[in-house]
Amino acid sequence: MQSYRSRPARGRAARSFSLSPAIALSLLAGAAQAAAPQAAALGEVFVTATARPEERSRIAATTQTIERADIERSSAQSVTDLLAEHAVGFLSEWTAAQTSMNLRGAATDGQGRDYRGQVAVLLNGRRAGTANLSKLSLSDVERIEIVRGPGSVVYGSQNMGGVINIILRTGASGGGNRASVAGGSAGLWRADAQLGGADERWDWYLGANLGGRDDYSSGSGGGELKNTSYKRRGAAGALGWQLADLHRIELQLRTDGIYNAGFRGSGANIYSRDNRDNRSADLRYEGGLPGGRVSWLAHLYTFEDVDEFNWASPVIRSGTAAVPGTARDYNLRKLDAAGLRLQPRLRLSDTNDLLLGFDYEKNRLRSERERVAMPGGPAGQVAPYDNNQTEHTHALYLEDAQTFLDNRLTLRAGVRKTWGETRFDQTPNVAAALTTARDYDQTTWSTGATWKVNDAWALRASASTGFRAPTASELSADFTAVGGGRSFGNPNLKPESSRQFEVGTTLRQAAWRVDAALFQNTISDRIITVSRGPSTNTSDYANNAADIVARGLELSANGDLGRLAGGATLSAFGNGYYHFTMKDQGAAASANTDRVQRMYQYEAAAGLRLARGADRNAGDWSAQLTALLRGPMWYDTEENLLIPQGEPSSTFIHRKGAFTVWNLRGEYRLSRGVKLFAGINNLFDLNRHPIFIALDQRPCIANPIFQNGGCGTSMPGREWLVGLQADF
Repeated sequence: MQSYRSRPARGRAARSFSLSPAIALSLLAGAAQAAAPQAAALGEVFVTATARPEERSRIAATTQTIERADIERSSAQSVTDLLAEHAVGFLSEWTAAQTSMNLRGAATDGQGRDYRGQVAVLLNGRRAGTANLSKLSLSDVERIEIVRGPGSVVYGSQNMGGVINIILRTGASGGGNRASVAGGSAGLWRADAQLGGADERWDWYLGANLGGRDDYSSGSGGGELKNTSYKRRGAAGALGWQLADLHRIELQLRTDGIYNAGFRGSGANIYSRDNRDNRSADLRYEGGLPGGRVSWLAHLYTFEDVDEFNWASPVIRSGTAAVPGTARDYNLRKLDAAGLRLQPRLRLSDTNDLLLGFDYEKNRLRSERERVAMPGGPAGQVAPYDNNQTEHTHALYLEDAQTFLDNRLTLRAGVRKTWGETRFDQTPNVAAALTTARDYDQTTWSTGATWKVNDAWALRASASTGFRAPTASELSADFTAVGGGRSFGNPNLKPESSRQFEVGTTLRQAAWRVDAALFQNTISDRIITVSRGPSTNTSDYANNAADIVARGLELSANGDLGRLAGGATLSAFGNGYYHFTMKDQGAAASANTDRVQRMYQYEAAAGLRLARGADRNAGDWSAQLTALLRGPMWYDTEENLLIPQGEPSSTFIHRKGAFTVWNLRGEYRLSRGVKLFAGINNLFDLNRHPIFIALDQRPCIANPIFQNGGCGTSMPGREWLVGLQADF
């Protein structure tokens, strides 16, 4: 959710859109911290955690912000890349068009199914419609706010591990007019432009982006990976109207997508390609009464999320045998929704702030599928990956914050009641649905306290809960995967739930800041698929037999290390976490580990930035070196590996070892309005991948009889990028 000034600033400041020092700071910034009085050190404003602008020192949750300055200093090509650069959590990075994530033990689905996620991805404070971060570009993003842990009191279902809120640029947020072009290895190119303006009553913004890349090459020991290319395009616009000092209306329209993107998947497939796009419209009205005692937000939105899979698997698996598959397996999935958020805010006294809320959303999921078999392949048509469904949800909630001791102690508590209905709708080629509709209602709560010990030191503690209701597909599915596997629904599934406890502290002086948090997140009744046996390729949806428990320590720090000869300044930054416990208490007794899968044991991003000047005048420059440590991860892979060369058995849970990727980025301002930038990612040409076991290396450990054109998949090897940016 985004906050706005009551009226754009008058005069020269309004026309130049200069950012305030407070906004320019970031927990994870690669820039030096500007010298500031200690009294302001804990006063940074954050929106997402409490759905209203609030000082970080009063927020009981662990938060992160990735500011626009961080985005511009990054060589990231997508939101996925950016979050990976900031060690937010495990990101699978299956392909350029598909990413799943894990945050504090909660996960999103590998197919980008937002309605199956346990981490909420938001756009401007409302559900984005996709949890597939790879689908989203960075061109029109103002900042990204991240809340770790359940945020379901304010945001409802699916907030079991955290919230990723992507806040888009508007005319009110400023930033000036800008255009940039860039090119790089593997035919990489991109071009984007942003235009904006404002006067006393109106502000506006227009943005557009285009880009693409050819097939990339993997790291040392590998070669060119076929079917890894993609194209991107998107556009956004915003129009704001300041009706009066305390009243503002804003309309935002956007479309974003990645197209003709190769999908190698678990079989290193060179035939399958994806088109994925997300578009939305938001109408917001923020108002208030003089004196600030009463204010409100009304937010009406609609979105459409489309996944078009142009897949083919000439070879599929049937039990333990390879058989002829499909020459074409076309899947089209559309999720559309309309929703309303109403949030009155009452300042009951000088020390009490009450947020009330009502949410309503109706969404429809529609899928279609068409298969064309290879000679001797599977005859007839099968159900799409997802059952058609219609879901209605509405909720009432409140959160109250009371301060004591001259605003140094803040106590906060909230509760939410959510009602919903998930209805199975007629779906092509579903022979017998196991259920028709499911009602659910869930109460979630949060409570916490913050204590501002002094102007530089703050403590916090909190407890909260979250949930996710089963989907129609999980309740009544009967689908056959493109690789031949078959899954069935379960009408007796329980909703997933989570409960979390955490304590944390922030300490900051004029030139540096450190934040630390200890947490425990327990996930109950996680919905999983359970195989019917190693000799079959069939599974059923079920609730996990016992809890998943994640305990860990999270740290972030940044600071100014001082001025060097020649007037350059050196700064350091870092963010990371270590999971003491990541245990699946419901793991089968026969499993070789009880570790939670698709979750790093530890991860860190740290680096140094050397800069001269403030990036405003000709001759200003900067250089930034970042190390991304990705710790061990456990995974019962869907890849078909050789036995025993690749794995001892098909149910073996692999431990992927830790690895470190180094990225280098430099900038030089040719003139006040033109900047040259360049970067090298994966500086040492490492051949790794966050999730795949079979890499693009020889000898290949994947079973060749099940492969569809490739043998193993690695992330890109060494990549370079160079470009120009013009500000006007």
